[in-house]
Amino acid sequence: MVSYAEERSANIERNKLILKEIGMEKLKPATEPKEKRKKKKTPRNKNANNKRKMTNFEVPGGRDPQAVEQPPTKTARVDSEVSEVPGESRRRSSRIASLPAGAVVHAERRRGTPLPMSVKTIVPSASGAAKRQRRYDPKTYGAIPGIEVGSWWASREECSNDSIHAPWVGGISPGPHGAYSVALSGGYDDDVDAGYAFTYTGAGGRDLKGTKAAPKNLRTAEQSYDQSFDHNHNKALKRSVETGKPVRVIRGFKLRSPYGPSEGYRYDGLYTVERHWQEKGLNKGGFLVCKFAFKRLPGQPDIPVRGGEDEEPEFPSGDEESDAEGVDTSDD
Repeated sequence: MVSYAEERSANIERNKLILKEIGMEKLKPATEPKEKRKKKKTPRNKNANNKRKMTNFEVPGGRDPQAVEQPPTKTARVDSEVSEVPGESRRRSSRIASLPAGAVVHAERRRGTPLPMSVKTIVPSASGAAKRQRRYDPKTYGAIPGIEVGSWWASREECSNDSIHAPWVGGISPGPHGAYSVALSGGYDDDVDAGYAFTYTGAGGRDLKGTKAAPKNLRTAEQSYDQSFDHNHNKALKRSVETGKPVRVIRGFKLRSPYGPSEGYRYDGLYTVERHWQEKGLNKGGFLVCKFAFKRLPGQPDIPVRGGEDEEPEFPSGDEESDAEGVDTSDD
């Protein structure tokens, strides 16, 4: 019986051969630039340097500062009445109670008091209302104006806002004439990423309904049936082979590859999908997976590899959030 390690090794060698056949070695530069890692800014307490210790000379009469009587804290008197928010019996000030419902909610948010679920669900969140509008449509083939190769983002949401890769979670953004973009983040154990060419496993083959024991285990469920080119995302990548439309590619920090960024997500330019095929995947049931071979278009800046020296940040560092930010309908 062939072990998992032996099967994985055989698949990797086969994928490497395919990348060699599509001309990967001709695109790879003789010397690859090293990644310049970003230092995270350490927040400073702005009030730390402004605090000044009181000395005996500053105390009236030169007495011990600890013996100085502090003036009484003024407390404003507010009339209160019972809250009119459903499900809440806490008392409110008459000033807040006189405000409209939405204003009351935002006032309470500023105070940091929890709200009943019934109120939270009917009032839109401030963060949702403040989402930045896209300047360009992500459902576009090719480059996005103003976004250079090598651009970096702290989260998938930021990638989506800049129209590079629209899905916050899914690895494939499908279109009628091919995929608009793909994200490399984690992936399958036998995928090969050589930077200027890579193999990519398609979507599907997993039960997204979850189980009673793990109802939310959508992206990590074991494969339970064959992947198919009838799947919308796989169909789009197959169409990319036929039309030759360029596909935008981002790499994420979870990618097990020297070409993956150390943190965040990076735009690595345009690729074409050269081949598609099916093969037995690395799963217990021996189910088939859809595979694709990508090749980078020439004339683009070189891709940095991990291992560079740290430098000062050129942009703010965000949270390294998980790709499982919501309900996904595809695999990376």
